[in-house]
Amino acid sequence: MTLAALPQLLRPRALRPGDLVVIAALSGPLHAVYEPDLEQAVVVLERMGFRVRRAPLLEAGRHHWWSAATPAETAREFNALLRDPEVRAIIAHDGGQTVLGYLDLIDVEAITADPKPILGYSDISLLHLVLYARTGLVGFHADVATPGLGGHWQAAPAVRRSELEKLYSTLLTGTEAIGALPASPTWECWRAGRTEGRLIGGVINRIVLAQATPYALPLEWFDGAVLFWEELGGQASYVWSYLQVLRHAGILDRIAGMVVGIPTAIDGLDSPDASPTLQEIVLDVLGDRDIPVLGNVEVGHAGPNLPMPVGIRVALDAQQRSLSLLEPAVRPLTATGPGG
Repeated sequence: MTLAALPQLLRPRALRPGDLVVIAALSGPLHAVYEPDLEQAVVVLERMGFRVRRAPLLEAGRHHWWSAATPAETAREFNALLRDPEVRAIIAHDGGQTVLGYLDLIDVEAITADPKPILGYSDISLLHLVLYARTGLVGFHADVATPGLGGHWQAAPAVRRSELEKLYSTLLTGTEAIGALPASPTWECWRAGRTEGRLIGGVINRIVLAQATPYALPLEWFDGAVLFWEELGGQASYVWSYLQVLRHAGILDRIAGMVVGIPTAIDGLDSPDASPTLQEIVLDVLGDRDIPVLGNVEVGHAGPNLPMPVGIRVALDAQQRSLSLLEPAVRPLTATGPGG
């Protein structure tokens, strides 16, 4: 496969100090008990130098079933944010179970006309994957506001919080490649090797679901890619099954490397009845596919999250426990054209 067969990246323009970042209920509702966490997330974003506003649907106690609002209402607010030239970035307050309901209602033309960073993980993975498939938009798989910036970040040591603030600020404002992401002692080499490729991924159940929609990524886009994924809840056997779906789809035959997030609340991992470890599950499904695999990386629900910009070229060296961003996620302010 040649680079010409890959989508042209649609990079948002770099943010500037004072730019407006909106926290929105793109999926789940805001429960009143988490209002203090949301307020703390605002403090974090303001400390990075941004103005912060809450979208109207992000109101404590407001909900429709398991969502903040109906899919149509959520899409209407999301589209308004995409069209508003004052809004320079959108961060999801949390994940949830809503995005599948409005994938077909998103104003794709507004995204191509004025691409903006959209930050989040979990259910927001669907937005990153589908918008990357439809427009080439770089997706910011990164911490959400309430349980992320206002929750996991606050429980981290002060040095780590400072490191993350600088990293996120640089990701959104810097037009040079960040290079190596800060590693931690949890990172493990599950299969040695080194590769470079475009970063694609998210929570694994959403990767599988995205590929079942009309907005699935073409299989060719996985050629030479570095697939990252994580999972929350369910059974160890579910993870094994999701990986088998990716195998049957031919995705595992196309990727050049894999980054696996720290598993969270998955029943049946490392249990006393000789259940497999996550590493054993991954290597079992990969079989003799000789690709580097880096495990237990902070890229999901375990938090605090390292940002993983979907579509950006990365270098993975599993044996050295290294993952580097080789391109910027945003384009210079003066750049013209969709990709900068």
